[in-house]
Amino acid sequence: MTITDPQTTAPWWRGAVIYQVYPRSFMDSDGDGVGDLRGITRKLDYIKSLGVDAVWISPFFTSPMKDFGYDVADYRDVDPLFGTLADFDALLAAAHARGLKILIDMVLSHTSDKHAWFTESRANRTDPRADWYVWADPKADGGPPNNWQAVFGGSSWEFDMRRGQYYLHNFLKEQPDLNLHNPAVRAALMDECRFWLARGVDGIRLDAVTQMFHNPALPDNPPNPDPLPSFFNVTFPVPFTMQIHKHDVQIPPLLAFGEEIRAMLDEFPGRMAVAEVGGEDGVQLGANLTDGPKRLHTAYNFSLISGDRPSASYIRSAVQTFESTPTQSWPSWAFSNHDVRRVMSRWGGPAQERNPALARMLIALLGSLRGTTFLYQGEELGLTDAPVTFDQIQDPWGKVLYPSWQGRDGCRTPMPWSARGKHAGFSKGKTTWLPVPDDHRRLSVASQEKDHGSPLHFTRTFLRWRAQQDVIKSGGIGFYADDAGDDILSFTRHAQGQGLLCMFNMTPDARSFDSGYPGWERHSAFRFATQDGIADGSLVTLPPYGFYFGGFTS
Repeated sequence: MTITDPQTTAPWWRGAVIYQVYPRSFMDSDGDGVGDLRGITRKLDYIKSLGVDAVWISPFFTSPMKDFGYDVADYRDVDPLFGTLADFDALLAAAHARGLKILIDMVLSHTSDKHAWFTESRANRTDPRADWYVWADPKADGGPPNNWQAVFGGSSWEFDMRRGQYYLHNFLKEQPDLNLHNPAVRAALMDECRFWLARGVDGIRLDAVTQMFHNPALPDNPPNPDPLPSFFNVTFPVPFTMQIHKHDVQIPPLLAFGEEIRAMLDEFPGRMAVAEVGGEDGVQLGANLTDGPKRLHTAYNFSLISGDRPSASYIRSAVQTFESTPTQSWPSWAFSNHDVRRVMSRWGGPAQERNPALARMLIALLGSLRGTTFLYQGEELGLTDAPVTFDQIQDPWGKVLYPSWQGRDGCRTPMPWSARGKHAGFSKGKTTWLPVPDDHRRLSVASQEKDHGSPLHFTRTFLRWRAQQDVIKSGGIGFYADDAGDDILSFTRHAQGQGLLCMFNMTPDARSFDSGYPGWERHSAFRFATQDGIADGSLVTLPPYGFYFGGFTS
């Protein structure tokens, strides 16, 4: 068994549970069918009741909403769809009064094409901000500068008639990439972050850091000899996955920029940053980005936000890859977010995606890994990915990929607060921006409040228990190699002579595992009878999707 020593320092974010709110879909306070900041404020008591430490709010800045807020037109203002700066200040104060930290999404790799910076940059080639974005001349035949492909499909280049050049966009053409090789651009972005940190936010989530830097020489990317299906749930290779992203992704300048961001954050004691890291080497890159006190605080990657079943080897591999890196990094883990199919559908499949035992087990497993836990809204209810018909699709990516994939709308449908009402308590409006599926009504907050065996009640019970366990929040982790096979994930958490055996049955059938050590004692502080495993000496028997926590002294 390999052991990772526990960290000795414990700032608030180490081992914290951070709850992601997608504001369009959390709570609508004004009846326009779209969630807003006042709606989040109204539901802070609910969030607090879950036992989480902080709230990460996806973008609410001024935006034309081509990518629903991830195309920022003004970093320093709230889009009227979500409210006002005063509404945000009220939300921040209300959260702090409840002991909740607030993180906001900062999209620093690109802006909207409606941002004033881009308007000035595209005006002509001599404007003071002419090189604030990535511009390049056409090839001799008028084609784009190279073969780079956008994540959302098509070329990464768009020709601009006003300037007579192409500009780079890693996502939609309405999301031009900032030229972060330019020190003036980096300095301006630091000031945008300072605006919110000075306002009192406790941390920032850095979107799409992998796309921040490119090779300025603009060489072609080489072909991928073994292209895989698109990471985001598409079943066939697409042009983006058919390339090795050697030149549109540059790591050394990203590491240096991360240090600039950390230095800026250190101006505000107690604040932190979490980076979103994509790509095939996301685990290693995340570890490097957060290696030591001069780099970012933590990062989460997509290694556990994919896959089609929750096998022990799949999870063990991702965590051990991180733990084996010779860094001082602190990991963050998530099973779901606003960009991928919900974990209950992704890992449960048609036969198990409505199984509350699976929902409870996934909460327990996610919260037991070493690191900071990110919980996506509705995960505590065991929500499934909602079916969305073509005429209902809002996601621009889904419109391109349908019917192979409906896009990201399935994980973004409104939060079901009640089984009653036209929109399940989310809105009093005539319509909502995405529909509330009927299947989510039986999983609503109000319905689960009445059922003490529900995923919601379990989440509260588990997170209250977890908050008291230093061995989980800050301890080391060690895995049984492959002794438990692929059906049972087994690891220990340990700190200061105390340890906890954590075992999880990844299957819908009962399983047993002989730990080889008879000294485990069921952890007396936590018991959830419907899924608790039973230990008989060294043999632990787990019910379907069951789990077991056994204490020991090392």
